[in-house]
Amino acid sequence: MIKNVMAATCGITLFLISCTPKVTTVTTVNTNTSDKLAQGKTIFDNSCKRCHDLPNPADHSAQDWVGILNRMAPKAKLSDEQHQLVYDFVAAGAKK
Repeated sequence: MIKNVMAATCGITLFLISCTPKVTTVTTVNTNTSDKLAQGKTIFDNSCKRCHDLPNPADHSAQDWVGILNRMAPKAKLSDEQHQLVYDFVAAGAKK
């Protein structure tokens, strides 16, 4: 009798363990994001410096940068993609 109870307990335990979700850990760095930030910095450095000294991204909040870039991007003749890359760069370094 005890052997049957032990066998049933082991069987149920193994069944329950096999039904738990598998855990996977992502350990890769998103190089796409770092590449885009680097592209944004390059555009920021090259396009904005033509007309004025470069502001420090930390001098403004991410929300401030929306208005600043909406005003300045057309003057620098940035495409929508370039505008977004520059925003992503400055927002990453913006004050909290």
